[in-house]
Amino acid sequence: MATGLLLSGTIAALLTSVLPAQQHQSSGGFEDPPPDKIVIKVATVNGSGCPQGTAAVAVSGDNTAFTVTYSDYLAQAGGDSAPTDFRKNCQLNLLVHVPQGFTYAVASADYRGFAALQPGAKGTQRASYYFQGSPNTEYRTHPFAGPYDDNWQATDSTDWAQLVWAPCGVQRNFNINTELRVSTGTSDPDQVSFMTMDSTDGDISTVYHLAWKECPES
Repeated sequence: MATGLLLSGTIAALLTSVLPAQQHQSSGGFEDPPPDKIVIKVATVNGSGCPQGTAAVAVSGDNTAFTVTYSDYLAQAGGDSAPTDFRKNCQLNLLVHVPQGFTYAVASADYRGFAALQPGAKGTQRASYYFQGSPNTEYRTHPFAGPYDDNWQATDSTDWAQLVWAPCGVQRNFNINTELRVSTGTSDPDQVSFMTMDSTDGDISTVYHLAWKECPES
């Protein structure tokens, strides 16, 4: 899983819902997305949850979101599971090309998958976000408890006041490290519990919503 994304940045923050694309900064909201298409690519993908060729990135038509799709992201415990199967992770090193005169922040991240957890078993979805060269890392964790046999969804969010924008005129890779963990807990260790960030019916997507604002003129 490789390609590239040109991302200038200092750190991602997260909002409860998709941010409106047509508000103006002067009113405390966001600018329209820049007219030029942003270019998002995956520089590197590393991790047991995303073997090479099993993840892809697509950008929305209005430049306010990008989607990462996984096809082999599964953590499991119990039964005949291997000792290393309980934890899977995927680190995306992204390059985002931002049109001149604009900057951005990651406003929210939506994760989806499927979980089958036996009574007493536990599952966890976790993500961290940081820009290359920045000492700041944002972490979000979402626990799940068995019995559970259904699709799951998690949204990482903070409010508008805490959005941190990518610095204007600087290009830095943006890193997103996601993780799934499953433990048998008090469940029957002979029974398998698992969590996926993919689906046999079609890939489950992870969506990252971008907010935009215009850079001050130098």
